Amino acid sequence: MKQQLGWLAVLCLWGANALADNCTYGCPTGITGQEITRSIYTLNNNATTKFANWVAYHVTTSTIDGPTRSRNWKADPDIASANTLEPADYTDAYATIGTDRGHQVPLASFSNTSDWAMLNYLSNITPQDSDLNQGPWVDLESAVRDYVRTGQDVYVVSGPLYEWYFATLPGADETHTVPSGYFKVVITVVNGWVEASAFVMEQNASRSDDFCASEVTVDQVEARTGLNIMPNLPSSKESAVEGQLGGLTSELGC
Repeated sequence: MKQQLGWLAVLCLWGANALADNCTYGCPTGITGQEITRSIYTLNNNATTKFANWVAYHVTTSTIDGPTRSRNWKADPDIASANTLEPADYTDAYATIGTDRGHQVPLASFSNTSDWAMLNYLSNITPQDSDLNQGPWVDLESAVRDYVRTGQDVYVVSGPLYEWYFATLPGADETHTVPSGYFKVVITVVNGWVEASAFVMEQNASRSDDFCASEVTVDQVEARTGLNIMPNLPSSKESAVEGQLGGLTSELGC
C-alpha cells in the first residue's frame, strides 16, 4: 500500500510539473477568468469579452517544424457556450471589418505535436486585423521560432488590449469586445538567468511595420493589462527583467 501511495505521489508531482510547464515563474495573475491548462498551452478565458485574457505556452525544438496543419475552427468544448464564440460568429468578418481569425498561440509553433488541433478552438482565436496578423504579428511569431531553432526553448505570454474601440463582429449573436491591440512577452530561462522582451501592436498596424519598433518593457505591459506576467519571479530580478528594454531583441533579429 505504501509503495502504491509512493507511486501516486510521483505521478501527481509529474502531472503538476507537466501542467505548469506552459508558464515560467508562474502563470499570469491579476485578472479573473476561467483558466484552462492543456498539454501545449494554458489560457484564461474572459466570459465578458468572449476572448482569452492571456495565453501562455512553451516553444521548443520538438514542437515546431511539423507538417502544415489545417484550420478547422471549433467552439471550446470546456467553456460554456455563453462565455465563448462559435465558428458562425466570424461570418463575414473579413469582408466587413477586415479581420482574420488570429491565433493567440500560433499553430506553426506546435505543428509537430499531437494536440495541435486544440489551437483551433475559438478560445485561442481573436478577430485580428489582416494587416497586423499577416504582417508584424506573424513576423514576431516567426522570429520566436527562428530563435528556438538555435536550440533555445522559449516561454511566451500573449493577450489582448482593450484601449479603444476597433470593431464588432457582424455575425456574432453574443455580446463581445474586439481587442484594440495585443501584447506578447517572450521569455528565456537558462540556469536561473532570465531574459525577456515585450511587444505591443495595435489593430491598426500596417502590414509593413517592423515588430522590433513595437518593443515595450514588461512593466509597461503589466500596467496596461493589469496582469502580473511572472508572479513568482524573485523581486531581486524584477527590475532587470521587467523594467528594461532589449532583453531578447538581438536574439529575435532586432
